[in-house]
Amino acid sequence: MHKPALVAVDPRVDPSECQTMIEVRQGVDALDRALVALMAERQRYMDAAARIKPDRDAVHDEARIEDVVSKVLAAAKAHHLSPDIAEPVWRTLIDRCIAHEFGVYDRTRS
Repeated sequence: MHKPALVAVDPRVDPSECQTMIEVRQGVDALDRALVALMAERQRYMDAAARIKPDRDAVHDEARIEDVVSKVLAAAKAHHLSPDIAEPVWRTLIDRCIAHEFGVYDRTRS
C-alpha cells in the first residue's frame, strides 16, 4: 500500500506578523537549522576545493576572499541585511572554511 509523502510544515511566522517570543524563537530556530544545512553544503565545496587545488599555497587566496566578501555585501544590500552583520560573519566563515580546507588538504596529501 502506498503511504502519502510527509510534508514538512514550516513553523515560521513572517517576522512582521510575530506576536510572541515563541513565534520569534520558532522562526529563528527553523532558520538556524536551514543555515546549518547550507553551511554543511558549503563545507563540502571546501572539501572539493582541497581535493582539486594543485598545491597548498592555493588554499589561501586573498583576491578570492575579497571577491566573495564583495559579492556577499552586494547580496546583503539587496536583501536589507546590515553590512555590520554580513561582513564579519562571512569573514569568520571564510577564515574557518580555509582552516578546514587546509586540514582536508593535508590529510589527503599525507
